[in-house]
Amino acid sequence: MYGAIVIEPHQPRFKADREHVVLLSDWSDSDPERIYANLKKRSDYYNFGKNTLGDFARDARQRGLGATLDERRMWNQMRMDATDLADVSGYAYTYLMNGATPVSNWTGLFSRGEMLRLRFINGSAMTFFDVRIPGLKLGVVAIDGQDVEPIGVDEFRLGPAEVCDVLVAPSDDRAYTIFAQAMDRSGYARGTLAPRAGMSAEIPPLDPRPRLTMRDMMGEMKMDMPMQHSTHGMDHGAMPMKGSEGSCGASMHMPPPLQTGPGVDMTVATPRTNLDDPGIGLRDNGRRVLSYADMKTLDAPISIDTQREITLHLSGHMQRYVWSFDGLKHSQSEPIRLHHGERVRFTLVNDTMMTHPIHLHGMWSELETPQGDFLSRKHTVVVQPAQQLSYRVNADALGRWAFHCHLLYHMEAGMFREVVVA
Repeated sequence: MYGAIVIEPHQPRFKADREHVVLLSDWSDSDPERIYANLKKRSDYYNFGKNTLGDFARDARQRGLGATLDERRMWNQMRMDATDLADVSGYAYTYLMNGATPVSNWTGLFSRGEMLRLRFINGSAMTFFDVRIPGLKLGVVAIDGQDVEPIGVDEFRLGPAEVCDVLVAPSDDRAYTIFAQAMDRSGYARGTLAPRAGMSAEIPPLDPRPRLTMRDMMGEMKMDMPMQHSTHGMDHGAMPMKGSEGSCGASMHMPPPLQTGPGVDMTVATPRTNLDDPGIGLRDNGRRVLSYADMKTLDAPISIDTQREITLHLSGHMQRYVWSFDGLKHSQSEPIRLHHGERVRFTLVNDTMMTHPIHLHGMWSELETPQGDFLSRKHTVVVQPAQQLSYRVNADALGRWAFHCHLLYHMEAGMFREVVVA
């Protein structure tokens, strides 16, 4: 089940003549439990974009045989795959826009000269969508339901559970394609903006499938070693690391790395803290792409001075398809306990090569700049590979709350914690 909930402000900042909700999702005819079982048996089961002999020959021509062999050797020694972008691909999923397949062509109507507000919602289970409307500039005005300083872009990435509102002003009496391609470029959702029903526009080709690089590791990593792995004393939620008062750039400190072991196949020694990276596959693509650094909430922050800091590593083991916080699956962990009214800074360190949308139920997550200044208020925060970021939480909601990766099978495989506010 899915649906859109729109809460209108009493006095909206941004006026539009007409609006459409654009709900993106992924659908499979396979039993979800079967998909999960396949991933547990072989984590790359749905990856049909692996390097081939043809790719090797092309790279050797462009970069030289020695450099190409060195790169392949590096990935093989790490037992990782540079094409591992999405656990479930278009092989299993059909990508939908408002429940319609690309062939069905969902259509949103407009009259020439109207200002349209498009409310994009990613309601998918496992898919990051890169969204653009060729021929139209996208004026981003709200993120996760919170007004932001307007910024014009050509494209934006939307992780599962994220929301982005844009204003568009079609000046021509013609159709425009709404194009939302999956991050791994294995398929797309598509719809149309048009002055009349039945119209369509050219569908752009999928972008080339990107590959992970050392830029997505950003530092020296320890790989899985034949060592005993202890899970005691690693729950930074139950035993938070000492933090500093106020917003004095705490996101710049480097937490100690985890140990590798049966549940952790990789750690990042020096995670990056930049927020101006739009992500793998969107860098330097010739289009103006939205990044977290662009998202500046117009309203004042809820949480100003923090009283405590909790550092959590996003961890996992790809071959075993185990996901966790601090190397502990949900079944091994204790709840993160917050005092009612307490203001806490969460620092997340992504020790994996996957992109994780992290969602805390019940409370807002107020993203900080690397210098510790308030940037944007969100309910879902996407952490890129080898990235560290921080956000503040005002524990103003009593009860037991879910805190998890919003990729369905990552949550099911253990990247889930309970947060108790009492």
